[in-house]
Amino acid sequence: MATIHFIQQGKGGVGKSMIAAILYQVLRHLGKKVVAFDTDPVNATFKGFQEFEVVRLEILKNGDIDPREFDGLINRIAELPGETHVIVDNGASSFLALNSYIKENDVLGILTESGHSVYFHSVITGGQAVADTALGLRSLALGFPDSPIVVWLNPYFGEIRMDDRPFEEFKVYQEFGNQFYAVITIPQGNKATLDKDLEILFAKRQSFATAINSSQSIVMRSRLSRYWNELVSLVEQAAIA
Repeated sequence: MATIHFIQQGKGGVGKSMIAAILYQVLRHLGKKVVAFDTDPVNATFKGFQEFEVVRLEILKNGDIDPREFDGLINRIAELPGETHVIVDNGASSFLALNSYIKENDVLGILTESGHSVYFHSVITGGQAVADTALGLRSLALGFPDSPIVVWLNPYFGEIRMDDRPFEEFKVYQEFGNQFYAVITIPQGNKATLDKDLEILFAKRQSFATAINSSQSIVMRSRLSRYWNELVSLVEQAAIA
């Protein structure tokens, strides 16, 4: 049946929508049927990729989260045909609301009993937000102890270390490592070259295919092509496709 990917992290601005965009493109590249939703009530970044078919759900009504919109989302997911991959990019501001809704309404039970598979995806980022993202991951693992979590390590903002320890030595990894279905490290490059290429790509909300094909620079096309191939390989190795 369908495979559902919930992108969840309580800290904003750490790369959730970037991961949703990467996952969307790689799954499509691998020949999968992909249905995507953006439920971020504040920053609908995922929906901003005009090349992608992303449905925006207005979950904010009169300043509050409307659980009826989540009802509609789950109904749409449950009715999807088999072999479909569903990506739900959720905002930091509705992180707790969606998690509460999923638990209170036994959404995971409803989906798994129907034969669907569910993965949570969460981000750990380097720099000042490393502790906050670790707490967000811990909250997700505690809330859904029987659900597999794909952890994406995003070192764009700095090395992912706490007290000079790598992620595998973080307390959250020691406690919940057996729940982490896969750990994907987003590859990084030279700040002045590849990182700048990626900044432009994501600022323009472009797909990798468009950015590669529209570049005037053969060197930039080569950099982005190599990076894209690495992303495809990482998702394939994680066995979530």
